[in-house]
Amino acid sequence: MSARTGILYLVSGPSGSGKTTLCRRLSDEGEASYAISCTTRPPRPGETDGLDYFFLSVDAFKDKIANGDFLEYAEVHGNFYGTLVSEVINKLEQGTDVVLDIDVQGAAQVRASNHPIIKNSLVDIFIMPPSEEELLKRLSGRGTDSQEVIATRMKNSLEEMEHWPKYSFRIVSGTHEEDYTYFKALLHGERLRISRHHDTPA
Repeated sequence: MSARTGILYLVSGPSGSGKTTLCRRLSDEGEASYAISCTTRPPRPGETDGLDYFFLSVDAFKDKIANGDFLEYAEVHGNFYGTLVSEVINKLEQGTDVVLDIDVQGAAQVRASNHPIIKNSLVDIFIMPPSEEELLKRLSGRGTDSQEVIATRMKNSLEEMEHWPKYSFRIVSGTHEEDYTYFKALLHGERLRISRHHDTPA
C-alpha cells in the first residue's frame, strides 16, 4: 500500500491573470484544499474573513512574523500578505493536496524553504495573460479601481510577468474553461508521478 504526501500546488500570476479563480474552482470541486492567506489590506466588498483571507492588523501580522508562523510573507501594493505554516504542512502530511495562490516574492520564499515536505511536494505554476492588451482590459474591467490604481497594477503586473521562467510550468491564459482544463490536468498528472509514492518493496 502506498502512502502519498500531498502536493503543494503553488500558483502565481499578475492581477487579471485569473489565477485566483482557477485556485478557488479547484478547491470548490474538492480537488485540493485552498490555503487561505493573511493580509493587512481591508476587505473588498463581498469578502469574508476566514474565507477569502484572514484579515489582520499590521501589529498582529508582525507578531506572527516574529513568532515564525509564516511559510512566506511579502509586502505588496503597500500591504502585507502571508501564508501560515499551519495552513500547509499538516495538510500535506495527511496526503491532502494544497493549492497556494501567492505572488512571485512569496513563491521565491517557498522555493527557498528547507522544510523537507515543502521541497518534496512543491509544484509551481505561472498563469500568463495572453497579451498586455488583454491584461489591461481585464484590470480595467473590474470597474472598482481608479485609473491611477489600474496603472499601478499594470506596472506591477508587467514586472511580475518577467519571473515566469523561474517556474516549472506556465499556462498562457485563454478562456476560463481552457485554463481550468490545463490547470486540473497538470495536478492529475503530478499525482501519477512515481516519486510521489513511497512503496515499501516486498
